[in-house]
Amino acid sequence: MSVPVHSPEARPWASITIATDLAGIAAEWRAFEARALVTPYQAYGWVRPFVETVGAAHGMDCRFALLRDATGALCALLPLVLTRRSGIRFAEFIGGKHANYHMGLYDPAFAAGLDSGTARLMLVEVARAIGGLDALIFVNQPPRWQDIANPAALLAAAPSPSRAYKLALIAGDGEATLRRSMSSHARKKLKNKRSRFADFGPSTMTLARTPAEIERVIDAFLQQKAERFRSMGLPDPFAEPAMHSFLARAAAGDGDATPTIELYSLDLNGRSVATYVGAVQGGRFSGMATSFDMASETIKTSPGELLLADLIRLKCDEGYAAFDLGIGEARYKTTFCDDHDDLVDSFLPLTLKGRLFVPVAQAKRELKRRIKNSPVALKLAQRASGWLRRPKAGAAAD
Repeated sequence: MSVPVHSPEARPWASITIATDLAGIAAEWRAFEARALVTPYQAYGWVRPFVETVGAAHGMDCRFALLRDATGALCALLPLVLTRRSGIRFAEFIGGKHANYHMGLYDPAFAAGLDSGTARLMLVEVARAIGGLDALIFVNQPPRWQDIANPAALLAAAPSPSRAYKLALIAGDGEATLRRSMSSHARKKLKNKRSRFADFGPSTMTLARTPAEIERVIDAFLQQKAERFRSMGLPDPFAEPAMHSFLARAAAGDGDATPTIELYSLDLNGRSVATYVGAVQGGRFSGMATSFDMASETIKTSPGELLLADLIRLKCDEGYAAFDLGIGEARYKTTFCDDHDDLVDSFLPLTLKGRLFVPVAQAKRELKRRIKNSPVALKLAQRASGWLRRPKAGAAAD
Protein backbone atom coordinates (compact mmCIF):
# COMPACT_ATOMS: atom_id res chain seq x y z
CA MET A 1 0.00 0.00 0.00
CA SER A 2 1.21 3.52 -0.77
CA VAL A 3 -0.26 6.99 -0.53
CA PRO A 4 1.12 9.58 -3.00
CA VAL A 5 1.21 13.19 -1.85
CA HIS A 6 2.11 15.76 -4.48
CA SER A 7 3.88 18.95 -3.49
CA PRO A 8 4.12 22.31 -5.29
CA GLU A 9 7.02 22.74 -7.68
CA ALA A 10 8.62 25.32 -5.35
CA ARG A 11 9.68 22.50 -3.06
CA PRO A 12 12.86 20.55 -3.88
CA TRP A 13 10.78 17.35 -3.93
CA ALA A 14 7.85 16.74 -6.25
CA SER A 15 6.06 13.89 -4.46
CA ILE A 16 6.05 11.82 -1.29
CA THR A 17 5.03 8.18 -1.25
CA ILE A 18 4.55 6.10 1.90
CA ALA A 19 5.32 2.42 1.38
CA THR A 20 4.77 -0.51 3.73
CA ASP A 21 6.15 -3.35 1.60
CA LEU A 22 9.92 -3.57 2.15
CA ALA A 23 10.49 -6.23 -0.49
CA GLY A 24 8.65 -4.13 -3.03
CA ILE A 25 11.16 -1.27 -2.78
CA ALA A 26 14.28 -3.42 -2.37
CA ALA A 27 15.84 -2.76 -5.78
CA GLU A 28 15.19 0.99 -5.61
CA TRP A 29 16.47 1.20 -2.02
CA ARG A 30 19.69 -0.63 -2.84
CA ALA A 31 20.34 1.49 -5.92
CA PHE A 32 19.72 4.71 -3.98
CA GLU A 33 21.87 3.53 -1.08
CA ALA A 34 24.86 3.24 -3.42
CA ARG A 35 24.85 7.02 -4.02
CA ALA A 36 23.09 8.41 -0.95
CA LEU A 37 24.18 9.79 2.38
CA VAL A 38 23.45 6.77 4.57
CA THR A 39 24.80 5.20 7.75
CA PRO A 40 25.22 1.41 8.00
CA TYR A 41 22.03 1.29 10.09
CA GLN A 42 19.85 2.50 7.22
CA ALA A 43 21.32 0.07 4.69
CA TYR A 44 18.64 -2.19 3.24
CA GLY A 45 20.63 -5.22 4.39
CA TRP A 46 20.34 -3.98 8.00
CA VAL A 47 16.79 -2.65 8.00
CA ARG A 48 15.02 -5.56 6.31
CA PRO A 49 16.29 -8.36 8.60
CA PHE A 50 15.68 -6.14 11.63
CA VAL A 51 12.10 -5.36 10.61
CA GLU A 52 11.33 -8.99 9.73
CA THR A 53 12.72 -10.40 13.00
CA VAL A 54 12.86 -7.94 15.91
CA GLY A 55 10.22 -5.73 14.31
CA ALA A 56 7.86 -8.65 13.73
CA ALA A 57 8.39 -9.96 17.27
CA HIS A 58 7.38 -6.58 18.70
CA GLY A 59 4.58 -5.87 16.24
CA MET A 60 6.33 -2.78 14.90
CA ASP A 61 4.33 -0.69 12.44
CA CYS A 62 6.91 0.44 9.88
CA ARG A 63 6.51 3.00 7.11
CA PHE A 64 8.98 4.04 4.43
CA ALA A 65 8.72 7.58 3.11
CA LEU A 66 10.09 8.00 -0.44
CA LEU A 67 10.58 11.55 -1.70
CA ARG A 68 11.05 12.05 -5.44
CA ASP A 69 12.06 14.96 -7.61
CA ALA A 70 10.27 16.16 -10.75
CA THR A 71 11.92 13.42 -12.84
CA GLY A 72 10.73 10.68 -10.48
CA ALA A 73 14.22 10.02 -9.06
CA LEU A 74 14.55 9.37 -5.35
CA CYS A 75 15.98 12.26 -3.36
CA ALA A 76 15.25 10.95 0.15
CA LEU A 77 14.07 7.80 1.89
CA LEU A 78 13.06 7.78 5.57
CA PRO A 79 12.74 4.34 7.26
CA LEU A 80 10.32 4.96 10.13
CA VAL A 81 8.51 3.02 12.83
CA LEU A 82 5.28 4.30 14.38
CA THR A 83 5.19 4.15 18.16
CA ARG A 84 2.32 4.68 20.58
CA ARG A 85 3.20 5.74 24.12
CA SER A 86 1.03 7.38 26.78
CA GLY A 87 -1.69 7.91 24.19
CA ILE A 88 0.72 9.68 21.82
CA ARG A 89 1.43 8.35 18.32
CA PHE A 90 4.81 9.38 16.94
CA ALA A 91 7.31 8.28 14.30
CA GLU A 92 10.98 7.57 14.89
CA PHE A 93 13.77 5.97 12.87
CA ILE A 94 13.91 2.18 12.79
CA GLY A 95 16.47 0.41 14.96
CA GLY A 96 15.99 1.76 18.46
CA LYS A 97 18.92 1.09 20.79
CA HIS A 98 20.42 -1.42 18.37
CA ALA A 99 21.15 1.34 15.80
CA ASN A 100 23.92 3.69 16.87
CA TYR A 101 23.16 6.33 14.22
CA HIS A 102 19.60 7.37 13.34
CA MET A 103 19.18 9.11 10.00
CA GLY A 104 17.35 9.01 6.70
CA LEU A 105 18.90 8.33 3.30
CA TYR A 106 19.46 11.48 1.23
CA ASP A 107 20.77 12.39 -2.17
CA PRO A 108 23.85 14.52 -1.33
CA ALA A 109 22.83 17.48 -3.49
CA PHE A 110 19.27 17.36 -2.15
CA ALA A 111 20.47 17.34 1.48
CA ALA A 112 22.97 20.14 0.86
CA GLY A 113 20.20 22.32 -0.60
CA LEU A 114 17.89 22.15 2.41
CA ASP A 115 17.81 24.70 5.21
CA SER A 116 15.98 24.34 8.51
CA GLY A 117 12.78 25.75 7.02
CA THR A 118 12.57 23.36 4.07
CA ALA A 119 13.71 20.47 6.28
CA ARG A 120 10.83 21.20 8.67
CA LEU A 121 8.39 21.43 5.75
CA MET A 122 9.67 18.11 4.39
CA LEU A 123 9.11 16.36 7.72
CA VAL A 124 5.68 17.91 8.23
CA GLU A 125 4.60 16.71 4.78
CA VAL A 126 6.00 13.22 5.45
CA ALA A 127 4.00 13.12 8.70
CA ARG A 128 0.89 14.33 6.89
CA ALA A 129 1.34 11.61 4.28
CA ILE A 130 1.55 8.96 7.00
CA GLY A 131 -1.42 10.43 8.85
CA GLY A 132 -2.49 10.38 12.48
CA LEU A 133 0.86 11.39 14.00
CA ASP A 134 1.24 13.62 17.03
CA ALA A 135 4.99 14.11 16.71
CA LEU A 136 8.24 13.10 15.04
CA ILE A 137 11.01 12.16 17.47
CA PHE A 138 14.45 11.58 16.00
CA VAL A 139 17.21 10.86 18.52
CA ASN A 140 20.94 10.07 18.22
CA GLN A 141 21.36 11.80 14.87
CA PRO A 142 24.71 12.79 13.38
CA PRO A 143 24.55 16.52 12.57
CA ARG A 144 26.61 15.87 9.43
CA TRP A 145 27.41 12.83 7.32
CA GLN A 146 30.23 12.80 4.79
CA ASP A 147 30.59 16.50 5.59
CA ILE A 148 27.02 17.34 4.50
CA ALA A 149 24.36 18.52 6.94
CA ASN A 150 21.80 15.91 7.97
CA PRO A 151 18.44 17.57 7.13
CA ALA A 152 16.46 16.27 10.13
CA ALA A 153 19.27 17.31 12.47
CA LEU A 154 18.84 20.93 11.35
CA LEU A 155 15.84 20.94 13.69
CA ALA A 156 17.87 19.68 16.64
CA ALA A 157 16.58 20.81 20.02
CA ALA A 158 19.42 19.49 22.15
CA PRO A 159 22.50 17.26 22.20
CA SER A 160 21.90 13.52 22.67
CA PRO A 161 22.84 12.00 26.04
CA SER A 162 25.90 10.25 24.58
CA ARG A 163 28.35 10.77 21.74
CA ALA A 164 29.70 8.20 19.27
CA TYR A 165 33.41 7.42 19.04
CA LYS A 166 35.27 6.96 15.76
CA LEU A 167 38.63 6.99 14.01
CA ALA A 168 39.70 7.61 10.43
CA LEU A 169 41.57 4.69 8.87
CA ILE A 170 44.79 4.93 6.87
CA ALA A 171 44.29 2.66 3.88
CA GLY A 172 46.71 -0.26 3.92
CA ASP A 173 48.42 0.77 7.17
CA GLY A 174 46.78 -0.41 10.36
CA GLU A 175 49.88 0.20 12.44
CA ALA A 176 50.07 3.84 11.37
CA THR A 177 46.37 4.22 12.18
CA LEU A 178 46.84 2.84 15.69
CA ARG A 179 49.96 4.95 16.25
CA ARG A 180 47.95 8.06 15.41
CA SER A 181 44.79 7.21 17.36
CA MET A 182 46.31 5.62 20.49
CA SER A 183 48.75 7.02 23.01
CA SER A 184 52.20 5.47 23.26
CA HIS A 185 51.31 4.22 26.75
CA ALA A 186 48.13 2.52 25.48
CA ARG A 187 50.01 0.87 22.61
CA LYS A 188 52.66 -0.43 25.00
CA LYS A 189 50.02 -1.91 27.29
CA LEU A 190 48.30 -3.54 24.30
CA LYS A 191 51.60 -5.02 23.12
CA ASN A 192 52.24 -6.52 26.56
CA LYS A 193 48.74 -7.98 26.65
CA ARG A 194 49.28 -9.47 23.20
CA SER A 195 52.48 -11.12 24.42
CA ARG A 196 50.78 -12.61 27.49
CA PHE A 197 47.82 -13.75 25.39
CA ALA A 198 50.17 -15.60 23.01
CA ASP A 199 51.36 -17.73 25.95
CA PHE A 200 47.96 -19.43 26.04
CA GLY A 201 48.42 -20.92 22.59
CA PRO A 202 47.70 -20.24 18.90
CA SER A 203 44.78 -17.93 18.10
CA THR A 204 42.94 -16.79 14.99
CA MET A 205 40.47 -14.05 14.11
CA THR A 206 37.51 -15.58 12.27
CA LEU A 207 34.92 -13.83 10.11
CA ALA A 208 31.78 -15.97 10.16
CA ARG A 209 30.76 -16.74 6.58
CA THR A 210 29.12 -20.17 6.47
CA PRO A 211 25.84 -20.93 8.26
CA ALA A 212 27.71 -23.10 10.76
CA GLU A 213 30.26 -20.36 11.51
CA ILE A 214 27.53 -17.76 11.84
CA GLU A 215 25.64 -19.91 14.35
CA ARG A 216 28.79 -20.62 16.34
CA VAL A 217 29.82 -16.98 16.64
CA ILE A 218 26.29 -15.78 17.43
CA ASP A 219 25.93 -18.43 20.14
CA ALA A 220 29.27 -17.40 21.66
CA PHE A 221 28.36 -13.71 21.47
CA LEU A 222 24.94 -14.18 23.08
CA GLN A 223 26.30 -16.41 25.87
CA GLN A 224 29.11 -13.98 26.62
CA LYS A 225 26.71 -11.02 26.60
CA ALA A 226 24.21 -12.80 28.87
CA GLU A 227 26.88 -13.53 31.47
CA ARG A 228 28.20 -9.98 31.31
CA PHE A 229 24.77 -8.38 31.85
CA ARG A 230 24.01 -10.88 34.64
CA SER A 231 27.19 -9.87 36.44
CA MET A 232 26.22 -6.19 36.13
CA GLY A 233 22.66 -6.76 37.33
CA LEU A 234 21.26 -5.30 34.10
CA PRO A 235 18.70 -6.60 31.60
CA ASP A 236 20.19 -8.19 28.51
CA PRO A 237 18.96 -6.39 25.34
CA PHE A 238 20.17 -9.33 23.23
CA ALA A 239 18.25 -12.01 25.15
CA GLU A 240 15.12 -12.16 23.01
CA PRO A 241 15.12 -14.95 20.37
CA ALA A 242 14.44 -12.42 17.61
CA MET A 243 17.92 -10.93 18.10
CA HIS A 244 19.50 -14.26 17.19
CA SER A 245 17.38 -14.40 14.04
CA PHE A 246 18.25 -10.81 13.14
CA LEU A 247 22.00 -11.33 13.45
CA ALA A 248 21.89 -14.62 11.57
CA ARG A 249 19.86 -13.23 8.66
CA ALA A 250 21.84 -9.99 8.37
CA ALA A 251 25.18 -11.86 8.52
CA ALA A 252 24.06 -14.35 5.87
CA GLY A 253 23.11 -11.63 3.40
CA ASP A 254 20.19 -11.45 1.03
CA GLY A 255 20.70 -13.30 -2.24
CA ASP A 256 23.75 -11.96 -4.05
CA ALA A 257 24.03 -8.88 -1.84
CA THR A 258 27.04 -8.51 0.44
CA PRO A 259 26.01 -8.98 4.10
CA THR A 260 25.59 -5.71 6.00
CA ILE A 261 26.48 -7.27 9.36
CA GLU A 262 29.82 -9.00 9.99
CA LEU A 263 30.50 -11.31 12.92
CA TYR A 264 34.06 -11.77 14.16
CA SER A 265 35.47 -14.11 16.78
CA LEU A 266 38.90 -14.32 18.41
CA ASP A 267 39.40 -18.06 18.73
CA LEU A 268 41.91 -19.66 21.07
CA ASN A 269 42.41 -23.41 20.70
CA GLY A 270 39.06 -23.61 18.88
CA ARG A 271 37.12 -21.66 21.54
CA SER A 272 35.79 -18.11 21.19
CA VAL A 273 37.23 -15.82 23.85
CA ALA A 274 35.91 -12.57 22.33
CA THR A 275 33.44 -11.55 19.62
CA TYR A 276 32.63 -8.41 17.67
CA VAL A 277 29.49 -7.48 15.72
CA GLY A 278 29.71 -4.69 13.16
CA ALA A 279 27.67 -3.14 10.36
CA VAL A 280 29.31 -2.15 7.09
CA GLN A 281 28.29 0.30 4.39
CA GLY A 282 30.11 2.62 1.99
CA GLY A 283 33.63 2.23 3.34
CA ARG A 284 32.62 2.50 7.00
CA PHE A 285 32.69 -0.21 9.66
CA SER A 286 30.34 0.58 12.54
CA GLY A 287 30.75 -1.41 15.73
CA MET A 288 27.42 -2.58 17.10
CA ALA A 289 28.51 -4.73 20.06
CA THR A 290 31.45 -6.61 21.50
CA SER A 291 31.74 -9.34 24.11
CA PHE A 292 34.30 -11.54 25.81
CA ASP A 293 34.34 -14.81 27.74
CA MET A 294 34.38 -13.84 31.41
CA ALA A 295 35.30 -17.39 32.41
CA SER A 296 38.35 -17.58 30.14
CA GLU A 297 41.79 -17.65 31.72
CA THR A 298 42.77 -14.99 29.15
CA ILE A 299 40.47 -12.33 30.62
CA LYS A 300 43.33 -10.31 32.18
CA THR A 301 44.87 -9.91 28.74
CA SER A 302 41.72 -8.07 27.48
CA PRO A 303 40.93 -10.36 24.52
CA GLY A 304 38.18 -7.96 23.40
CA GLU A 305 40.71 -5.17 22.92
CA LEU A 306 43.09 -7.52 21.11
CA LEU A 307 40.30 -8.50 18.73
CA LEU A 308 39.42 -4.84 18.17
CA ALA A 309 43.02 -3.95 17.31
CA ASP A 310 43.17 -6.83 14.82
CA LEU A 311 39.88 -5.73 13.32
CA ILE A 312 41.09 -2.16 12.84
CA ARG A 313 44.19 -3.47 11.06
CA LEU A 314 42.02 -5.70 8.85
CA LYS A 315 39.71 -2.86 7.84
CA CYS A 316 42.71 -0.70 6.98
CA ASP A 317 44.00 -3.51 4.74
CA GLU A 318 40.57 -3.81 3.12
CA GLY A 319 40.57 -0.11 2.27
CA TYR A 320 37.87 1.10 4.65
CA ALA A 321 37.92 4.82 5.39
CA ALA A 322 36.22 5.01 8.79
CA PHE A 323 35.68 2.86 11.86
CA ASP A 324 33.36 3.73 14.73
CA LEU A 325 32.66 2.11 18.08
CA GLY A 326 29.13 3.38 18.44
CA ILE A 327 27.31 5.35 21.12
CA GLY A 328 28.16 5.33 24.79
CA GLU A 329 31.06 6.00 27.08
CA ALA A 330 33.64 3.28 27.69
CA ARG A 331 37.35 3.34 28.45
CA TYR A 332 38.27 1.16 25.47
CA LYS A 333 36.53 3.59 23.10
CA THR A 334 38.60 6.57 24.18
CA THR A 335 41.70 4.35 24.11
CA PHE A 336 41.30 3.43 20.44
CA CYS A 337 39.49 6.48 19.04
CA ASP A 338 40.84 9.97 18.49
CA ASP A 339 37.58 11.50 17.21
CA HIS A 340 33.86 11.45 17.93
CA ASP A 341 30.44 12.49 16.66
CA ASP A 342 28.36 14.72 18.94
CA LEU A 343 24.85 13.47 18.24
CA VAL A 344 21.64 15.50 18.46
CA ASP A 345 17.92 14.96 19.10
CA SER A 346 15.09 16.52 17.08
CA PHE A 347 11.49 16.80 18.31
CA LEU A 348 8.73 18.03 16.01
CA PRO A 349 5.25 18.27 17.58
CA LEU A 350 2.38 18.08 15.10
CA THR A 351 -0.75 18.26 17.26
CA LEU A 352 -1.79 19.68 20.63
CA LYS A 353 -1.11 16.29 22.23
CA GLY A 354 2.30 16.31 20.58
CA ARG A 355 3.06 19.79 21.92
CA LEU A 356 2.25 18.56 25.43
CA PHE A 357 4.25 15.34 25.05
CA VAL A 358 7.43 16.72 23.46
CA PRO A 359 8.62 18.81 26.46
CA VAL A 360 8.33 15.71 28.68
CA ALA A 361 10.32 13.59 26.19
CA GLN A 362 12.94 16.34 25.90
CA ALA A 363 13.24 16.65 29.67
CA LYS A 364 13.84 12.90 30.00
CA ARG A 365 16.59 13.01 27.39
CA GLU A 366 18.20 16.01 29.09
CA LEU A 367 18.11 14.27 32.47
CA LYS A 368 19.74 11.21 30.91
CA ARG A 369 22.44 13.42 29.37
CA ARG A 370 23.17 15.12 32.69
CA ILE A 371 23.41 11.78 34.49
CA LYS A 372 25.78 10.37 31.87
CA ASN A 373 27.98 13.46 32.08
CA SER A 374 28.30 13.16 35.87
CA PRO A 375 30.37 10.16 37.08
CA VAL A 376 28.78 10.35 40.54
CA ALA A 377 25.21 10.57 39.21
CA LEU A 378 25.88 7.77 36.71
CA LYS A 379 27.20 5.43 39.42
CA LEU A 380 24.21 6.16 41.64
CA ALA A 381 21.80 5.58 38.75
CA GLN A 382 23.46 2.24 37.92
CA ARG A 383 23.28 1.14 41.56
CA ALA A 384 19.63 2.14 41.78
CA SER A 385 18.84 0.27 38.56
CA GLY A 386 20.51 -2.88 39.85
CA TRP A 387 18.72 -2.57 43.20
CA LEU A 388 15.31 -2.15 41.55
CA ARG A 389 15.87 -5.25 39.42
CA ARG A 390 17.10 -7.40 42.30
CA PRO A 391 14.67 -10.29 43.02
CA LYS A 392 12.56 -9.67 46.11
CA ALA A 393 12.86 -11.98 49.09
CA GLY A 394 10.67 -15.03 48.63
CA ALA A 395 10.17 -14.35 44.93
CA ALA A 396 11.59 -17.75 43.99
CA ALA A 397 8.84 -19.44 45.96
CA ASP A 398 6.00 -17.48 44.32
